[in-house]
Amino acid sequence: MSSRRLPLTQALRLQGPSAIWFKPALSVVVSAAPPNLLLLALGRLDLALYTMAGSLCALYAHQRPYAARARVLAGVVLGMTAGLAVALVASALAPGPVVLVLVGALLAATQKTVCEATRVGPPGNVVVTFISSAALFVPQTPGQVPAHLGLALAAGAWAWLVCMAPGVLRPHGPERRAVAAALHAAADLAEQGRAPAHAALHTAWQILRSPGTRPDPTRRALENLLLRAETADADPRQLRAWARALRGTGPVPRTETPHSVDAHPRPARIPFTHLAPIATRTALGCALAGLAALSLGVGRPYWALVTAASLYQANVTLTWNRSVQRVVGNLLGVLVFAALTPLTHLHPVTLVLCCLACSFGAEALIARNYWLGTVCVTPMALLITEFTHLQDPGPLITQRVLDTLVGALAGFAAAVIVTNRRAGDRVHDALTAVENAGAHTERLLAHPAPHALPAARRALALALTDLRATADTAQGEWWQRPFPAERLTLAERAGHRTLAAAVRHRGVAPLKQDSTQDRHGTTEDTRP
Repeated sequence: MSSRRLPLTQALRLQGPSAIWFKPALSVVVSAAPPNLLLLALGRLDLALYTMAGSLCALYAHQRPYAARARVLAGVVLGMTAGLAVALVASALAPGPVVLVLVGALLAATQKTVCEATRVGPPGNVVVTFISSAALFVPQTPGQVPAHLGLALAAGAWAWLVCMAPGVLRPHGPERRAVAAALHAAADLAEQGRAPAHAALHTAWQILRSPGTRPDPTRRALENLLLRAETADADPRQLRAWARALRGTGPVPRTETPHSVDAHPRPARIPFTHLAPIATRTALGCALAGLAALSLGVGRPYWALVTAASLYQANVTLTWNRSVQRVVGNLLGVLVFAALTPLTHLHPVTLVLCCLACSFGAEALIARNYWLGTVCVTPMALLITEFTHLQDPGPLITQRVLDTLVGALAGFAAAVIVTNRRAGDRVHDALTAVENAGAHTERLLAHPAPHALPAARRALALALTDLRATADTAQGEWWQRPFPAERLTLAERAGHRTLAAAVRHRGVAPLKQDSTQDRHGTTEDTRP
């Protein structure tokens, strides 16, 4: 293993806030408040864990178009309910806590693998694992399971409605935001020669062409803006003006109709063999963390299990960063919980309101840095444990600190023990893909084929984006084969030169009429 530095300050550095931080923050509050307040009025706040399972689904899919969001959220609700069902049945039937820990570790590994394979996006598997792991240690009988699952499904249906509701007022909001970001990135590239323009353009294309979305005049107008942003002669000031015009619900700016709007290549599905190392790390780390917590006499070993499950990122270096962030955030979070305890013990209403405030704060801050969001996540999780009955905060805080340290140590140890040598192999595969895509594009440039060049150019851009992500992952992994640094540099330079040449060859046809022909040969008005 080569010598590697494990940074501390870099892991804690704050970033700018997310452009839509308020959307998941408000959504989770609106999703959780009615069920929790209803249970409080009925005197059954002890059932809040099951409704929270559904309410927390409101954290997902806020970057996706509403047609795609509907499908993803439905899948998240069903996945959350399935994990909860396994946990509740295990709680009712398992002979002891050791079996429950092992079931929790396998569940966590499964949830991590599914979330990575489906690219569900943040917050990934952590929320699902938190709910299922907590449910494992809630006393349960088989007869109670259907009703508890019904509560989760009902709350999940409400969360689905909350997340879909903004689409009534701004049906193309996610697409407009993505295209505006791509226009700004393209303007930066034109002005300064540096910006992640290709990545931003690729993201915007993926959002516009999300599964389940259908062509319509507004989406075509947005595609035309992306095509104009991809041209070499695009005016940065015009790009920024178009980006500003996409705010709100006003009409999408009209541009010249391009020669064609080709299908944009989609990322390839991640094979399970690529996910096997991270699944193994998750299973091993969660099992070690939970069993270590049990051996220390901790009453809630699922806290250690969830801590371990939350650490695993694309490589060991990023996992180390997340470990630092998790420990710092949890330690500060228990201090926040201690400060809130006098208030939350006044009345159950203040307990529920503080929990809702922490859920809002977590989503508002987590985009700045994971540790900052965890400062609010930790007291929220501790407050949920008091929904059944108020507890002495001293032992609760002590156990949470101990579980955090045990989970972080066991989780990171598993990341180091389980090697991922396939990461280096994927770099060679990605390099070959870039070289092949570049050679194909160069052949089209030498023998112009107007209809084939756009697709080749976008395939090359996708290959370059995948190569950079693959290389970053491999360089942060330990116990690797020799890294092809020189070949990587040459391939990226050549690929970007070819991509620039392909962009310069792009033409835009003059606007002859107010309609464009879609892929099926029909004609529709391009005005929004």
